[in-house]
This record gives sequence, structure tokens and C-alpha cells, in this order.
Amino acid sequence: MTKIAEIVTFRLNKDADTQAFGAAAAKLAPFLDRTGGFVSRSLSCDPDGLWTDHIVWTDMASAQRAAQNLMAAPEAAGFLPMIDPNTTTMRHAQLHI
Repeated sequence: MTKIAEIVTFRLNKDADTQAFGAAAAKLAPFLDRTGGFVSRSLSCDPDGLWTDHIVWTDMASAQRAAQNLMAAPEAAGFLPMIDPNTTTMRHAQLHI
């Protein structure tokens, strides 16, 4: 089975605090765990303020299911409002290494 990488890039809203955002991002762990198919996650931010959320899933169906359910997840309530939706891009790719 080919694992899938979900790569989401975005910027925070101007009034968002990066420390608070990091804490809110960490609170998504229970949601990711219960979606099924979650393998790993890393979150980074470059010097220009572009964030990258890199999540590995066991398969595309798991990635899509999580994306569909994220907005309703209670754990996302503190995370999503800090993201500028106009800067968000998401893509999926098969992992090779």
C-alpha cells in the first residue's frame, strides 16, 4: 500500500500568536489519531511566515476522510480560526522514500 503525504501551506492571520497557534496545532493529535490511517505529522514555519503542515496517511481515502471531518472536529476550534484561508493550499502526493 502506498502512503500519501498531505502538504498544506498557509499563513496565519495577522493577529494570530505563533505560540498559541503551535499549542492549538498540537491539540489536533486526538482528532488525527481517531480518523484512522494517520501515520505522522510535522509542522514548520519558514522565516517569511509560510507554514507547512505535512501529514502522512496510510492511503488517500484516510486523507480525504480527515479533510472532510476537520471542520467539525472540536479539536480544530482553536486551530483553524488562526489560519488565513486565502493563503491556504493543499495537495497530496504518493510517498516514494
